Amino acid sequence: MGLIFSFHSGCSSQDKPPQEDRQPAAAGRFYPGNPQELKTTLAGLFSDCKPRIISSVIGIVCPHAGYVYSGLVAASAYNQLDPEKEYENIFVVASSHQVSFMGASIYNIGDYVTPIGKVKINIPLANKLIEENAVFTFNPEADHTEHSLEVQIPFLQYHLKKNFQLVPIVLGTQSEETCKKIAKALKPYFNEKNLFVFSTDFSHYPSYTDAIAADKVTCDAIVSNVPDSLIKVIHQYESRNVPNLVTNLCGWTSILTMLYMTANDPGLTIKPVQYMNSGDSKYGDKTQVVGYWSLAVSKITKAGTDAAFGFSKEEKSTLLKIARSTISTYVRERKVPEIDNRGFTDNLLMNTGAFVTLREKGELRGCIGRFTADIPLYQVVQDMAIASSTEDSRFSPVTPGEIDQMEIEISVLSPMKKVQSPDEIVLGKHGIYIKKGYLSGTFLPQVATETGWSKEEFLGHCAQDKAGIGWDGWKDAELYIYEASVFSE
Repeated sequence: MGLIFSFHSGCSSQDKPPQEDRQPAAAGRFYPGNPQELKTTLAGLFSDCKPRIISSVIGIVCPHAGYVYSGLVAASAYNQLDPEKEYENIFVVASSHQVSFMGASIYNIGDYVTPIGKVKINIPLANKLIEENAVFTFNPEADHTEHSLEVQIPFLQYHLKKNFQLVPIVLGTQSEETCKKIAKALKPYFNEKNLFVFSTDFSHYPSYTDAIAADKVTCDAIVSNVPDSLIKVIHQYESRNVPNLVTNLCGWTSILTMLYMTANDPGLTIKPVQYMNSGDSKYGDKTQVVGYWSLAVSKITKAGTDAAFGFSKEEKSTLLKIARSTISTYVRERKVPEIDNRGFTDNLLMNTGAFVTLREKGELRGCIGRFTADIPLYQVVQDMAIASSTEDSRFSPVTPGEIDQMEIEISVLSPMKKVQSPDEIVLGKHGIYIKKGYLSGTFLPQVATETGWSKEEFLGHCAQDKAGIGWDGWKDAELYIYEASVFSE
């Protein structure tokens, strides 16, 4: 399932060589060896890569080919990281392409060097992992010429503004059970304090179209967060006889290790960031390509918690400005303005639902939203700003002359919770969503406060006026509640 060429035994921490910094072996081949040329190359990759669209990232999956082929996809993964965040450790996990050995090797005899400087290795932690887990050793040959780990480090050096220390791990195993043991040893460190980088390319050497198909199936298996699904896909492609396909995931042991850490944690999600293959490069040949995906592992931020609903004055102002500029541009020019999300906080980047409400001289002029989202909050606000100003069927579209008279209100929503009794509804705190068959309707929490309705009136009006199921329709319908962080201009 991988690309391994020879077998060697490792050595333990007790018989390791003297202290020695690990010198670059891939510089000048996989990436520029000249410091200034390398920085210029990285600057170009980060300027052209995908913007930051995923928050609370604790792990990324990155390709490890030459920068001219996979550098843009890798930069897109690193661009999901907050450059100002300070990490306790950065674990780089890569599968060996050169030697095979039991378990994994952790470099613990010096620091890592690249053309743009030296990166400190957390040697005490490396030693601790080796001493406490038989699955870890130090194998000099694992790091000596291995590129899959080395090529990740310049991206970290360029993108992160705070000093960091590495725990570099090269997997020599081809065993699923050993991957489980490695995952168990690393799991305590898989949290917000640290970052994990998992290095892998995808399909090797099929045609351009075959690569796209194979890489999509493999990516879907990873995103499913089910280790057995990935193993099944790998075995399927081993027997599928796709022309020239050598492997559909060269770093499969690294990714399987990741899944053994993430699979049973409901607070984590894996999201694709970008796909390309070597045929997309100006240097690539579409007859035989290598595929590249970047993905991000993030903590699920639940709206409604203090962290998610503690919007700062600046965050509220940013969202309101996005809504107003979007309405102004779209109503006048029928164009959607681009949003520069550099510097956006995790609150603005979390995936959650929101409503945009428009009022003119105190009267409702439009209100549309969505309860859930698979896109960042700032994009939801932009989409709902357009919808509330042009698509609310209760009103005619907003005209250019009305824009300056509009007051904009944004309601960021928590996940919905099904309730068994209306007694669980707290007026002014909870919004309600009533569903009966294909009919549904909702009232935001502020509706009860603005109208002064009783709980029965709140439910009755929602059932009758919004869901269309009659005044008492809520009594045998599904009831849901949610909370909202509400702010306006």
